[in-house]
Amino acid sequence: MGEDDRELQNSNVILIGYRCTGKTSIGKVLAESLSLPFIDTDALVEKAIGTTIREMIEDRGWDFFRQQEKEAIGNLTGTGKSVIATGGGAVLDKDNAAFLKKHGFLIWLAADAKTIRERMLADPATVAQRPRFSREDLAVEVRSTLATREPVYRCLADLTIDTTAMAVEACADRIKAFLKQKYE
Repeated sequence: MGEDDRELQNSNVILIGYRCTGKTSIGKVLAESLSLPFIDTDALVEKAIGTTIREMIEDRGWDFFRQQEKEAIGNLTGTGKSVIATGGGAVLDKDNAAFLKKHGFLIWLAADAKTIRERMLADPATVAQRPRFSREDLAVEVRSTLATREPVYRCLADLTIDTTAMAVEACADRIKAFLKQKYE
């Protein structure tokens, strides 16, 4: 669906990308500066189930988590215009991707594999709440997962921002400039 099919004034700003690329931190800053609500789909799932994603996956598996994620995304229609941070794998589901594309601008926040790995290791929440995808070395896992996901992110993105060396506020400003151009 092209952007002409979306109602610009009612479009959400939807942040996609791998974990630790800044979706939550940039999303919160952007939402505050636009006076919009901030929604994190991972947080919605955790609240609905009452456990961390890591515990959910350990106890019930990836399929259960992905189903809960799909329900959370499907329930976003009643939230009004918002800034939404999705889980890194949410857009791998074609139904999720189509739904999100229909309801907003998808902003791909990207970073190089080395930076992502460093951010993951430095972020206690990542270790405590986010499950690993494999038993491989973390650097190998990140590179492998990025290789699989980047073509999907690239295909869906209305705007791509490399957050590797860019400050949170600068990223939010770039998104605001993109939106201003779309609303003119």
